[in-house]
Amino acid sequence: MVATNEPTVAPRRLRLSPRGRKIVTVVHIVTSVALLGEVWALVALNIYATVGADADLAHSAYRLMAVLVFAGGIPLSMTALIAGVTLALGTHWGLLRHYWIFVKLLLLIAVIVCGMVLFQPGPMAEATATGTQTTTEQWRQVAVVAAQLVMLVSATVLSVFKPRGRMR
Repeated sequence: MVATNEPTVAPRRLRLSPRGRKIVTVVHIVTSVALLGEVWALVALNIYATVGADADLAHSAYRLMAVLVFAGGIPLSMTALIAGVTLALGTHWGLLRHYWIFVKLLLLIAVIVCGMVLFQPGPMAEATATGTQTTTEQWRQVAVVAAQLVMLVSATVLSVFKPRGRMR
């Protein structure tokens, strides 16, 4: 074994410049707020499709929901996730340093997973076209997007109040 006098170098952490931090913060805030609005629209459309008496309008509402998910929900949630992780790793806050940041990450991941696994506007549009939809299934869709809305509002509250508590 050869001894060397070279000091060990700690790995450099990614640090955003002040301007870079502001740009990523703006992207994160804008995409998060837009995602919150998009989910609110899904809640409203789902409730309308569930309680409305017009099957043709319910069918159109479910078709519009599918467009909103692919045009808004997916790109907005992914951008918010990437920007949030970039901010956490590129600033003094850290990703696993504070509970509120870690909980926000988990909430956004839960929103994405709920949307991928539980929210099904395409099949609901097909069911309304054939008249095979059930009220139970319609209310389940309402519950999924309502839960997503609650999770996003909770993440927003955490961002504003930044409760104390550090992770080990």
